[in-house]
Amino acid sequence: MWTVIYIAPTAKICERIKEKMTEEGFLVQVRAISMTKNQFEILVPEGELEEAQEVLNAILHRTSSDY
Repeated sequence: MWTVIYIAPTAKICERIKEKMTEEGFLVQVRAISMTKNQFEILVPEGELEEAQEVLNAILHRTSSDY
């Protein structure tokens, strides 16, 4: 089962996070949830949730100035 770990506010942020998570070895899916607001869910397999959240937090802290 896939679990949402983040809702990205733009397609650009979504793509950057997906790219970095994939580089770290995670399987990642992206799903548009609101085309009018241009929001996207980032999902990972449930079994990788804890580790993925740790990596996501590191990615967001490292690159927060880019957003």
